[in-house]
Amino acid sequence: MKLLTAETFGAIAASNRVIMAPLTRMRAGAGDVPNPLAAEYYSQRASAGFIVTEASQICPLGKGYPGTPGIYSDEQVAGWRTVTSAVHARGGKIVSQLWHVGRISHSSLHPEEGVPVAPSSIAPVGQVYTASWQLADYETPRALSVNEIAYLIASYRHAAIQAKAAGFDGVEVHAANGYLLDQFLQDGSNHRTDAYGGTVANRTRIVLEVLKAVIAVWGSERVGVRLSPYGTFNDMSDTDSLGLFTYVIEQLNPLKLAYLHMIEPRATDAGGSDRVYEGAPSTAQLFRKLYKGKVVMAGGYQRETAEEAVTAGLADGIAFGRLFLANPDLPARFERGASLNRYDRSTFYGGGEKGYTDYPFLNP
Repeated sequence: MKLLTAETFGAIAASNRVIMAPLTRMRAGAGDVPNPLAAEYYSQRASAGFIVTEASQICPLGKGYPGTPGIYSDEQVAGWRTVTSAVHARGGKIVSQLWHVGRISHSSLHPEEGVPVAPSSIAPVGQVYTASWQLADYETPRALSVNEIAYLIASYRHAAIQAKAAGFDGVEVHAANGYLLDQFLQDGSNHRTDAYGGTVANRTRIVLEVLKAVIAVWGSERVGVRLSPYGTFNDMSDTDSLGLFTYVIEQLNPLKLAYLHMIEPRATDAGGSDRVYEGAPSTAQLFRKLYKGKVVMAGGYQRETAEEAVTAGLADGIAFGRLFLANPDLPARFERGASLNRYDRSTFYGGGEKGYTDYPFLNP
């Protein structure tokens, strides 16, 4: 299988093309420090070509759910160092996903910072988990000032420095799934009239500035970015998705990133259900040809469809989420054509080892 052959993503040498997708698990401890079980969880999955961690907030205001880990404090760095050391001990590679949720948050999660922030003061439709794990309507966010955007970019740079101190092999900038950077990109959530709003070029500006700040820390060969063209998760929309993401991807080419990670819109619920959107446009078909570097695709892939995609050149690697969650030895199962463990949705978020570190491996 080509899916099981080695590939290089920038400076990240992957032993196969089966990538572990970022999966929010909401199990971090006090101070948003990764739970001690996280080292076992990630190291169990070290046979991935590389692992992309669960999204980790770059600052307190970037937090959008209870129990998600951060990557800004020294205590968080120490917690993540146990994870990276465990993964490296098993020969794996692991990348930190840098995250700011923007308006997909609640003031109870960051009481000292107040209401969530966004490009514009537009509340998303829906509900959010508060710090006490209760559902509440989204609050109307506060629009970031230009000065605050400069501080935000500096926060991404600081998080990148902290990720390096934690021993990661690279970082992935999360600009997908309706979180802050995606909110700037799409005109359904960005109604600004300054340098960060209006034209496609202006709306893309912050993503490029964040990437350049992170590249200054890591070098472009260890930086990836995640996009979700046509995604509607977290109440997202754009009047010209094809034009927007064509422009974004064209602007990424000169940066020579380690990889571009894109999500197929057939999986727009981002973990919220098992629905597959068969009629949605194919991100790989539309955008792969525009990007001159390595591409990782995610979203509803199975063993056979993943093999077809890499064989056809539509992707250089395939990221698996729920399948990797329930099958810590997923590459071995693909190689042997073995049956897969079924995942238990009720244990996805919060809790302890159940549904986290207790999924069985294949017999030797």
